[in-house]
Amino acid sequence: MPNRPRLAVVMDPIQDIKFAKDSTLAMLLAASARGYELVYLEQRDLWLRDGVACGRTRLLQVFKGPQRWFELGEPKVERLGDLDVILMRKDPPFDTEYIYTTYILERAEDQGALVVNRPRGLRDMNEKVYTAWYPQCCAPTLITRDQGDMEAFLAEHGKAVCKPLHGMGGRSIFVIERGDKNMNVVFETLTDYGSRFAIVQRYIPEIVTGGDARVILVDGEPVPFALARIPSASDNRGNLAAGATGVTRPLDDRDRFLAAQIGPRMAELGMLFVGLDVIGGFVTEINVTSPTGIREIDKQRGTDIGGLMMDAIGRRLARAQLARAH
Repeated sequence: MPNRPRLAVVMDPIQDIKFAKDSTLAMLLAASARGYELVYLEQRDLWLRDGVACGRTRLLQVFKGPQRWFELGEPKVERLGDLDVILMRKDPPFDTEYIYTTYILERAEDQGALVVNRPRGLRDMNEKVYTAWYPQCCAPTLITRDQGDMEAFLAEHGKAVCKPLHGMGGRSIFVIERGDKNMNVVFETLTDYGSRFAIVQRYIPEIVTGGDARVILVDGEPVPFALARIPSASDNRGNLAAGATGVTRPLDDRDRFLAAQIGPRMAELGMLFVGLDVIGGFVTEINVTSPTGIREIDKQRGTDIGGLMMDAIGRRLARAQLARAH
């Protein structure tokens, strides 16, 4: 009997996740259902020795019950390149420690493992800056350290969303209008008085009614339903972590256009699981680190997005095996 394929996950502490909402857990449940042997790592379990990517792995079992959703085995030291698949699902912040982790995972990739998403892409694709590669998909956007340029952008568009380049979950997002007396302090705070880059985008009013829609790409192909995150009446932010309500909807023609513009390149670069944030038909972010939204869509629409992900990984593994055979 052939050995079971082995899939490792690098994630935040599994005991701290929200069982009902965690997308990584959905992927792991799907992998287990497909016969993968699961192993678990956190960032602290990774290292390089003489160029070899190593890890302190623990056998992982996952369960569907909210009271007991995982069980871990004893630690074992092994070469990461000997694993079949490594899921990189560590949440931001995208800091230097995250970057160092991608170097270790890139060595694991070089030494035989399929790493999802690809480490080089994780480093290259800042989730806000990478929209610049697809201006045809985006509302007017400025990335700068210069407060005068930010003020001119706001004067041109009347209302704008301002945010740091490294945040997640709706943190430090400001909506300001022309003439707002808080304008200077917002720009000063985000740029640290001109010493850091920040992003300013034209405000898209459709967020109030249509929300901030998460369109999920699996190996370049869009899932048929988007998760629209509708801001609460007391907040501008379309983030579930900031109190928004998640409502699913079928993709429309504009969503499919955006997916067709961005998806093929993501697949080509080894980014198998990507979340596009779409407001009023415009992409505001391209999420590649640890996109979420699986559980909400699955629950409301009966989909199995984790299963789609595992099927895509299975196809990639089969192609790699075929290439090695020839």
